[in-house]
Amino acid sequence: MARCTAPVRGHTGGGAANCPACSSRYGRSSFGSYGSSYNYSSSSPSYSSSGGGGGGRSGGGSSKTSKPRWARPSSAVWYTPAEVRELEPVREQVERRATVPDLRDVFLCHAWDDRQGAAKELHDLLEARGVKVWFSEKDIALGEPFLREIDRGLAKSRVGIVLVTPSFLKRIHGQSIADKELSVLLHGGKLVPIIHGTTFTALNEESPMLASRNGLNTADDTMADVATKLADLVAV
Repeated sequence: MARCTAPVRGHTGGGAANCPACSSRYGRSSFGSYGSSYNYSSSSPSYSSSGGGGGGRSGGGSSKTSKPRWARPSSAVWYTPAEVRELEPVREQVERRATVPDLRDVFLCHAWDDRQGAAKELHDLLEARGVKVWFSEKDIALGEPFLREIDRGLAKSRVGIVLVTPSFLKRIHGQSIADKELSVLLHGGKLVPIIHGTTFTALNEESPMLASRNGLNTADDTMADVATKLADLVAV
């Protein structure tokens, strides 16, 4: 009777296909093909869009098959179950402040270098979806005290979104105005990071607190779909 070779050769990398006892059970060709592509490497984590501790982290992930309770009837985007779960606390903040008058829907925190690029694109996409956005490029007039107006904008917005780009990471490393905005938003607990052109790993190196928040990633969705999800989130 054939004996299993696992104690000698193991059954990884197609070993079972060459084992006289096990090859007939699994089939040489199919098991060998599976085994050749499977490994136990742990050199670096791969974040999933449904992984805990950070929605929208790319690298595999669950299929987008869910709709949150707050999704607008007109919304055409789908979510991973984890995105729904992770955005729920932010939605609760929106609902708590739904009756407060004269609030903007979102405060857009961004790096100065992105004001005419990715930040402007996201702003325009949000406003096209009916979202009222506080955006420094239009809300701080020439000659007005910059920091004071930012402080007012933060106080008068239901939710903060942080556009995390390579430029933003450089700015918070240098303790710029973006870093001050971020400190306030983190304290308030009503924050959604939007990862664009970078990774959660890179963000974690500069701001572990922000990287621990659940957000969205333009590596997983288009910027237009991210804007639609944010519009769903703040609709009241």
